[in-house]
Amino acid sequence: MQRTVLFAVAAALVLGTPARALENENLLVTLPKGFTVGYQNKSAKSLISEMVPQGETVENWTEMVTLQIFFNLRDVSPSQYRARIERLWAESCPGSTFAKVKEGIENLYPTQTWRQTCPANKQTGKPEFTWFKGVQGRDSFYLVQKAYKFAPSAEQVAAWTDFLDRVKVCDTRSPTQPCPIEK
Repeated sequence: MQRTVLFAVAAALVLGTPARALENENLLVTLPKGFTVGYQNKSAKSLISEMVPQGETVENWTEMVTLQIFFNLRDVSPSQYRARIERLWAESCPGSTFAKVKEGIENLYPTQTWRQTCPANKQTGKPEFTWFKGVQGRDSFYLVQKAYKFAPSAEQVAAWTDFLDRVKVCDTRSPTQPCPIEK
């Protein structure tokens, strides 16, 4: 299985679990080539991993991929989560724009992909262009983000939209939502 990483695997350093121990629901994400994990944290409520291009840090980045699992948050749809994030962004970044990219069911899970743009982040003074993919699981809510501090090219948008399309959730307990078996 090429460089496929489960979010649980990306966070194995935090959790201390073996990378091949797939149980229950899992967020499947391809590790971005040229990126390195800059930050990871696990609490009782969530798990987060932030990845930046090699040579950058989470304090000083031009691009970032963020993976989050919100444990036991299963009664929130991707549309509801997006609406909440939109409100927060609009409050913190005047002139923000939002657009739904796609919505549907993937591997029997409700999903939504959207983008948000902040013309000038108050902390950095730079613009932020972010694509999100939310997946409502039976156990948790899963979110993957790709952010830029510059206007990405059409080629970059296409590549990262494809990246988000490949993000999936699977469940070892369900024969209709099987997880890949690593060889």
